[in-house]
Amino acid sequence: MADNLPDTMRAVEIREPGGPEVLVPATRPVPEPGLHQILIRIACAGVNRPDALQRAGLYAPPPDASDLPGLEAAGEVVATGSGVTRWAVGDQVAALLPGGGYAEYAVCHEDHALAVPGGMPLDRAAALPETHFTVWSNVFQRGRLEPGEVFLVHGGSSGIGTTAIQLASAHGARVFATAGSADKCAACERLGAEAINYREADFVAAVKEATGGRGADLILDMVGGDYLPRNLKTLAEDGRLVQIAFLQGPKVAVNFAPLMMRRLTITGSTLRPQSDLAKARIAEALRAHVWPWLETGRIAPVMDRTFALEDAAAAHARMESSAHIGKIVLQVG
Repeated sequence: MADNLPDTMRAVEIREPGGPEVLVPATRPVPEPGLHQILIRIACAGVNRPDALQRAGLYAPPPDASDLPGLEAAGEVVATGSGVTRWAVGDQVAALLPGGGYAEYAVCHEDHALAVPGGMPLDRAAALPETHFTVWSNVFQRGRLEPGEVFLVHGGSSGIGTTAIQLASAHGARVFATAGSADKCAACERLGAEAINYREADFVAAVKEATGGRGADLILDMVGGDYLPRNLKTLAEDGRLVQIAFLQGPKVAVNFAPLMMRRLTITGSTLRPQSDLAKARIAEALRAHVWPWLETGRIAPVMDRTFALEDAAAAHARMESSAHIGKIVLQVG
């Protein structure tokens, strides 16, 4: 146990469901780590779309999780619960949280934390867990991306998108990404993608033309809505579509005949409700396959802007404006 831990901490809570303005500073008790949990003094916390959904009342936290938003953070282990063997007080970690990241302290399962890559500043480390857990589990575990395959990610300039481009490129795939401006397309291209400005071109036609009519083997989509049937048209035979969000809505009419004729697969997942064991297995895969790339600088988080913890509302407003490129982070400690 670290010396002189306070009884209370600064935090940002959701006053009521609504827009960014419902995020308000608060004082909360410092949580205590339970079985196999570590207590982290947070230096920085990542801001993600699920935080905004929770704020709007559309994504309730699991029953045993903090009601505070925040699904990832980086900082120092200051206490350990019973049964913890992986970490000791003083270790620096980047952690996937069940909630509670918008605060000075948070708890998480010991197996959901990874060591901060050597020399990486903590604001960048805080930008790693949510996107890397999500991309690895959906692109590589569910989507089964192989070297040499064609991969398309929508929202290429987002935190998920910039992570997916880098991981797929490092894995040896040919990567396409959609984005909505010249600056965002340029950012995707710098990371290794062939960018498509969806405001100026039809991504279905663009991918088909670039691949000689074949299409994409795997698509990672967070848009939903009318993108779903267009994604199916973009897929190559035996192609896979992985859905991880629905910014344009979850309901759409789909003709399943082409899906059957071309042996297509539609799948998807959300990360937060998965079991501790499932998340631990993702963390182990990241530790083995991705953290070495972060250690050597082959890949790195793309950072947009840092806000003070008390300015979480402004951070959410920027994220929901879609003006950002890469990750938005809160400076906590």
